[in-house]
Amino acid sequence: MGNQVVIAVGTFILLLTGLLLGYVLSQLVLGFLAFNLLTFFGTLSLILIFGTLYYVLFWQLRRDQSRPSTNQGISNQIDDDVSDSYLKNRLIAKLSGDTAAAERLIEQAKETYPGMPENWYCERVLDDLERK
Repeated sequence: MGNQVVIAVGTFILLLTGLLLGYVLSQLVLGFLAFNLLTFFGTLSLILIFGTLYYVLFWQLRRDQSRPSTNQGISNQIDDDVSDSYLKNRLIAKLSGDTAAAERLIEQAKETYPGMPENWYCERVLDDLERK
């Protein structure tokens, strides 16, 4: 909800600033507005405001699109949990039901290759067992 408010307010201000900038520039080009230090800095500030809002607004939109929704995150977590339990069950079955040995092998893999996902360690141990 908060991001939608930021996007709506940013869009409104961007539209308003763009209209004001367009009006000032058209008056300068048509010669109805004298070019002096005040109009120069006013136009420059409008350009900076417009550019900054444009950048922030589209950065916010891009950030929202790249972030998965909470439902997708929960679904991915469930899929990962199911995959982890399936791999652990395969490993335990490969070791004839010895869960302690499976846990030991996973811990050894974690020490050897730190920082990997849980299912990677199970796959690694299964691959090592199949090679033997």
